[in-house]
Amino acid sequence: MAVSIIILAAGQGKRMHSLLPKVMQPLAGKPLLQHVVDTSVRIGADDICVVYGHGGDAVPAAFAGQKLRWALQAEQLGTGHAVQQAMPETPEGNRVMILFGDVPLLRPETLSRLLDSCGADEIAVLTVDMQDPFGYGRIIREGGNVVRNVEEKEATAEERAVTEINSGVMVCPAGRLKGWLDGLDNRNSQGEYYLTDIISLAVADSCMVHGVKADSWVEVMGINDKKQLAEAERALQARLVDELMTQGVGFADPARVDIRGSLNCGKDVYIDVNAVFEGEVSLGDNVRIESNNLIRDSQIGSSTIVHSNCHIEGAKTGDDCEIGPFSRLRPGAELADNVKVGNFVEIKKSTIASGSKVNHLTYIGDTDIGKDVNVGAGTITCNYDGANKYRTTIGDNAFIGSGVELVAPVDVGAGATIGAGSTISKFAPADALTLERAKQVTVPGWKRPKKKS
Repeated sequence: MAVSIIILAAGQGKRMHSLLPKVMQPLAGKPLLQHVVDTSVRIGADDICVVYGHGGDAVPAAFAGQKLRWALQAEQLGTGHAVQQAMPETPEGNRVMILFGDVPLLRPETLSRLLDSCGADEIAVLTVDMQDPFGYGRIIREGGNVVRNVEEKEATAEERAVTEINSGVMVCPAGRLKGWLDGLDNRNSQGEYYLTDIISLAVADSCMVHGVKADSWVEVMGINDKKQLAEAERALQARLVDELMTQGVGFADPARVDIRGSLNCGKDVYIDVNAVFEGEVSLGDNVRIESNNLIRDSQIGSSTIVHSNCHIEGAKTGDDCEIGPFSRLRPGAELADNVKVGNFVEIKKSTIASGSKVNHLTYIGDTDIGKDVNVGAGTITCNYDGANKYRTTIGDNAFIGSGVELVAPVDVGAGATIGAGSTISKFAPADALTLERAKQVTVPGWKRPKKKS
């Protein structure tokens, strides 16, 4: 049977003390709501509707291009009222799963288990046991089946002693859900239409209500403030690193790595402390990532080592490369096999062929470097004239001396040698030494200026 998912995401999140709507707060590099949407897609939902409110059109705009349906909850009258806003366009014959935009750690496996636990005309509620359930709605069972949910403020002393709480996540038949929603009232301490009250209505309507327990509280935790956001971040990072270790990735300290996107690793990868991975990152076999590195949207070839304190973004390396320490690869940097990029070197929108070395204190921008080239310390490709960018080409086996400025557009021929300290603005012929230096002058009797008293 087809599944519609309704994600409640209209809350303001006052306790965040932020200009961002609560569901737009970042977790592992993505908005909270995006995690819930991604999980919905992974379980094969046919229809995903997000109920939004606070933040206005900024929330739908942030998800433009994704296959989502949107429903506005202009007034905040409770969770039952929020679901009602999504129901008019929800197909009558679907099953409806209700999720929350501030509960981002639910696993697809758990939601699939919830779906499988009940028949097409029944309800399933996701619950969890808590040592201290204060403030949460309690699940009341009779004969093992759920018969009602009672909120903390309406609970008796006996009901408050129950430790099984309602996560709010549930599965219902769409046709019957519409009727139960119409039967809700707001005669409670909050004056709101509680979604959880449909449990009692369903039981009165002879509908079976199944309770399915989540494996841990962490999975169903809601995020209401920055402290809980930080706790969720650590919990998610621990989960991501644990999955990678299960696949064979080695970590110096699993607690000191951050993955803010997707990290795909080959065999025998080792990651040292304080490494941050953002966007889509892939590491080939035998890659070694030393400490304090940021790698974003990049591909690192097999047997490559990234020494400490590098910043790599939008780059691609071949196999057996050596990068850093203190290197920066910017978008468009492409290294072939056996390339070395050393300390305090910046590469932007450039290709470097196999066997070439750029070892020290150098800027390479908009450049194509051939095979087995040596670029000396302090070399700069001057690729920008203040208005336009130009390219530099360096042929195979060229040797660029230290302190050279290559003023683009310019070509250096294969096997050419450029003398140290030269400023090259014209073609440098292949297999020849090219120099450009002003005459050295010494001024007799010159004295340094002194500070005036």
